[in-house]
Amino acid sequence: MEKITSFTIDHIKLQPGVYVSRKDSVGKEVITTFDLRMTSPNEEPVMNTAEMHTIEHLAATFLRNHKEYGEKTIYFGPMGCRTGFYLLLAGDYSSKDIVPLMVELYEFIRDFRDEVPGASARDCGNYLDMNLGMANYLADRFLNNVLYHIDDSRLIYPG
Repeated sequence: MEKITSFTIDHIKLQPGVYVSRKDSVGKEVITTFDLRMTSPNEEPVMNTAEMHTIEHLAATFLRNHKEYGEKTIYFGPMGCRTGFYLLLAGDYSSKDIVPLMVELYEFIRDFRDEVPGASARDCGNYLDMNLGMANYLADRFLNNVLYHIDDSRLIYPG
């Protein structure tokens, strides 16, 4: 079997950033998949499931309610390796195109202090596995270490 594209990226060189993982055509529409890498693979500890779950709930809610990107948001969810998230948007985008959206999203997560949307037994299959404090911290870390001063080294996969 052939390796899927995401397994061909050199994860030893990969650093936190916002990358286009792939683009797929569905009929006449392009779906852009983004790799939102929050930790350095195989170099730093991975994120725990509780904070990832919290980020997932907050980000999915934020994105689906966004005035410009709400109708373009196909999916937001965690990577199995727990080093980041995938965002799928309807449209043909570059990484640079969504940096302002990512800043807005991660500032929302950093500053969120209310009840996490969908964090109830009725709404979620694992609602007790949440950690808002760590989600706030990780969003702040991603903003300060990556998003606020992002350049091409964090927007284009390493060769």
